[in-house]
Amino acid sequence: MTVSVLVQTTGPWREVAAYAALADQLGYESVNCSHISARDSFTTLAALAGVAPNVRLGTAVAPLYHRSPASMAQTAATVDDLSAGRFRLGLGIGHRVTIEQWHGAEIGRPLAEMREYVGVVRSLWAGRPATDGERWRSEFGFVGFTPRPDIPIYLAALSRGMIRLAAEIADGIVLWACPSSYIRDVVVPEIAEVRRAAGLDLDGFQVLAAVPAAATDDVAGALSGVREELHRYFGLPFYRAMFQAAGYGDDVAAYDSAEDPAAQLDAISERFIYDLCAIGDAQTISGVLDRYRAAGANNPMITQIRGTDFLPTLQAAVE
Repeated sequence: MTVSVLVQTTGPWREVAAYAALADQLGYESVNCSHISARDSFTTLAALAGVAPNVRLGTAVAPLYHRSPASMAQTAATVDDLSAGRFRLGLGIGHRVTIEQWHGAEIGRPLAEMREYVGVVRSLWAGRPATDGERWRSEFGFVGFTPRPDIPIYLAALSRGMIRLAAEIADGIVLWACPSSYIRDVVVPEIAEVRRAAGLDLDGFQVLAAVPAAATDDVAGALSGVREELHRYFGLPFYRAMFQAAGYGDDVAAYDSAEDPAAQLDAISERFIYDLCAIGDAQTISGVLDRYRAAGANNPMITQIRGTDFLPTLQAAVE
């Protein structure tokens, strides 16, 4: 069955490359890299194209505000060319704190700006300038190199509005920290409604959902690692709203009322963690991935849980 993996861009390069190479050998659908304050995801994926010569490669995801549409179109087309047409571009809005403090940019109207940005990128790949946008415009033209015009674009989405936009204009959606119940009850129904109304094929639309996973006997250690990772998301507005919509408002309230960081970690319930994560033996991990598929995530993407060994998890997820 289809399964993908997110490979962290942190840590020794030999480990990053080894994870990607093993995923390629094991038949994973794609190797993805997030765009955080570590190695650049596009450069990392370009290097991994040679290490993992068969698997698809994708950003999961790159914030649109850190590159102009022309720069994004050029960078994505280059990685796609270097990987012989195996690249897909995952785009996301990001968060105000990182966009403003890291990049000196400003998030205006997320839905309108994402729609416009994607339109400009696709126009440039097709060899057409895009000069009618309110925020994004470009007369960039490729010289001596013709990009693939139909490089897939996936959108990161948490809110209903962005989910619906992805269903309308993208080739797939990337979900991060979204419990399987939220995918079943909110994400997939919204996608289905939009695509049916637009006469679009639902079967060809990919739902790439991150599943923090660990093949381990040390369940307590894995739970601790998950809480450490989720801690920062409980402080970000977009994620908080999604957690509440997913039925975990009590977790958010407990987090807010906690008096110190340790209590904030404890506020993240095991109910939430087990709705989101796959922790245990190979059979348990397989069962969780099947639960995500049954919820409508046709391409679950395993991610490493902090402090756990990722190599056995990579192997367990395809057994």
